[in-house]
Amino acid sequence: MSTQNLPGLPELSIGNIYCIGRNYVDHVHELRSDLPEKPLVFLKPLGTIIFDGDTVRLPKQSTNVHHEVEFVVAIGKTGKNISKTQALDHVAGYGVGIDITARDIQAKAKEKSHPWTVAKGFDTFAPISSFVRWDKINDPQEVDLEIKVNGITRQSESTRLMIFPVAELIHYLSTIFTLQPGDLIFTGTPQGVSPLKSGDEIKASMNNDQASLSVTVK
Repeated sequence: MSTQNLPGLPELSIGNIYCIGRNYVDHVHELRSDLPEKPLVFLKPLGTIIFDGDTVRLPKQSTNVHHEVEFVVAIGKTGKNISKTQALDHVAGYGVGIDITARDIQAKAKEKSHPWTVAKGFDTFAPISSFVRWDKINDPQEVDLEIKVNGITRQSESTRLMIFPVAELIHYLSTIFTLQPGDLIFTGTPQGVSPLKSGDEIKASMNNDQASLSVTVK
């Protein structure tokens, strides 16, 4: 299980975990969902966070758990009502993460217009890499994401295809929440999500291993 410190940014303790759904058009289509008019926001509890070398534990309540590779933003300073032009000034660093989802539980929740918290919130359901500092990424909308399961690529896409870019997400979230140092933003996943099974080996990376993590599934 995780510590409170953010790998690569040890001056930060992990805070709130904000997640964005349906932020890539092709992923919206593969889930047969509607395109959002504004960012779709949900939260994950701290117990979802694990790190490189840890284990994703499949819950007994689900028989259809999926991986979702995501670009993750770490907030570096407090902000409220942040303008889009100043949004990236609030970033401490960037990493790659995996939003693990119990898809069958999520589908039942969607049918009843219920929240997704249970489907997204099981322990170990948010692996994250070590973070690189903000100045190591020239443009957060030009980052390549990839996830491999047992050596086979399942998702590979660029953040340029986000519906709502990073600066807009920070701006939007800050109109609702006061963003704090150590808060994380999972910015959504591209197409290619697929089921996981016990024994799978997962590797997620960005920009050819500028940041990466490997976890096992049990």
